[in-house]
Amino acid sequence: MSAGRVEVIPVTGLGEVRPGDDLALLLRDAGLRDGDIVVITSKIVSKAEGRVRRAPDRTAAIEEETVRVVARRGDTVISQTRHGFVMAAAGVDASNTEPGTVLLLPEDSDASARRVRAGLAALLGVRTGVIVSDTFGRPWRNGLTDVAIGAAGVLPLEDFRGGTDTHGNPLNATVTALADEIAAAAELVKGKLAGVPVALVRGLAHLVTDEDGPGVRPLIRPADDDLFRYGSRDVVFARRTIRAFSDEPVDPEAVRRAVGAGIAAPAPHHTTPWRFVLVESAATRLKLLDAMREAWIADLRGDGFGEESIAKRIRRGDVLRDAPYLVVPCLVMEGSHTYRDDRRNASEREMFVVAMGAGVENLLIQLAVEGLGSAWVSSTMFCRPVVREVLDLPDSWDPMGCVAVGHAAAPPRDRAPRDPADFIVTR
Repeated sequence: MSAGRVEVIPVTGLGEVRPGDDLALLLRDAGLRDGDIVVITSKIVSKAEGRVRRAPDRTAAIEEETVRVVARRGDTVISQTRHGFVMAAAGVDASNTEPGTVLLLPEDSDASARRVRAGLAALLGVRTGVIVSDTFGRPWRNGLTDVAIGAAGVLPLEDFRGGTDTHGNPLNATVTALADEIAAAAELVKGKLAGVPVALVRGLAHLVTDEDGPGVRPLIRPADDDLFRYGSRDVVFARRTIRAFSDEPVDPEAVRRAVGAGIAAPAPHHTTPWRFVLVESAATRLKLLDAMREAWIADLRGDGFGEESIAKRIRRGDVLRDAPYLVVPCLVMEGSHTYRDDRRNASEREMFVVAMGAGVENLLIQLAVEGLGSAWVSSTMFCRPVVREVLDLPDSWDPMGCVAVGHAAAPPRDRAPRDPADFIVTR
């Protein structure tokens, strides 16, 4: 059912909201009717719920409210809050509050909306929807707009997928964020400087539900489904060593895009010292791993290791067998310089090895950005002739380890904390 005439009405005369105030009681004389949607600025919800903090500046509060920093430029911080919102300064606001204080987002804006809705029903006997709104910036767009951070009794999304447009074209991706649109419409009459923290949106009774509903949770896209899930601060740290993979197949094109990142690494003498062998055939992968295992066992026996020790060491390569896809990065020395003495020749190779490492790291990071897990294993370095034979590679290609690729079977463990200061020497 579509809307006809829609009105957006400012609610004036509320005065200053203080901790402990009952918002439903404050709205008793706002002229509410059945089917109205009440849009409340989160700032007064925070004030009523005592989410006011004494602070000389916002820095400490932002850090406490932040789950992860998504991006940072100068003093501007875009962070994810524990509520799941990605927004500037974790929603900590120093405006419209007494000097020396900051406002934090409500603990649970959906619960706040439910309380106001229940209070209005008890006081006035009206069936309303309630939205708690806040101001967000938007990637790729200038300007701010209000969105819903809490809701009760309002349909948050309208899913048109499976339908057709007026020309009969199928709609495959159209899901409208109704609660956000209503929040933005209400802001037109509230304004930042008008001192009007509440608006009524009338004419959308068909979006008001009998039950409180799911709140804004359906509006928050899960990170795994978000093409932009990694902010600029996240990308490098997105690379994690994954040792257990699911059965989900790997998209070969995603791996090829990761190779594109690999070959963007720096290299000496304007060379391109990287080659990436994509082992996509299951039969070839098994043949390679079996041949490598035999070579390792022979080497370990030759070094005097016992069978139990050999078995333990061999198990370290199981991650390669569990992975549905392998990449073998190879170093080529084309374009390298030859010198008269071994010292400079050794340094020349080291330069190329460093470039190879940069290429592999780029590959691993981009695999993570593509949603793929990976583990770099140095194993091929111990049996290069075997690897070259099985994969039919030129003698001039040096396999520099093997990368297991796949979808993680479980989230990786948290990183061990490391302080950069422990790895820095200043002169």
